[in-house]
Amino acid sequence: MVQIKLKRVYEDMSDSDGFRVLVDQLWPRGMKKEYLHYDLWAKDITPSSDLRKWFHDDPADRWDSFAAMYTKELNQSEAVKKFIETIRPQDTVTLLYASKEPEHNHAKVLKAYLDKMLESV
Repeated sequence: MVQIKLKRVYEDMSDSDGFRVLVDQLWPRGMKKEYLHYDLWAKDITPSSDLRKWFHDDPADRWDSFAAMYTKELNQSEAVKKFIETIRPQDTVTLLYASKEPEHNHAKVLKAYLDKMLESV
């Protein structure tokens, strides 16, 4: 089974990262493209722009609702089904995100979703 890890884009790359996937819709601030080592930029499995903007207005109070709404978007996404097929052959996949918040960010929701989907197959 694929092991999925999370890492901020600003952390150093490691051999243990495996297949590195940028999971932010927007390019990370202050990061030059030549300095970010990634194998895939999966913009199409990120939260919708409206959901992302709504969440960022009040992340502390909207976390539970955001997680539920983003999970619903993932359930309805053909792109996430294709993404799962892309990562299935990998031993390790590291989801790269830019958020300063390690506990309340979309990558954490995405990881939980992918873990569940990969486990059930």
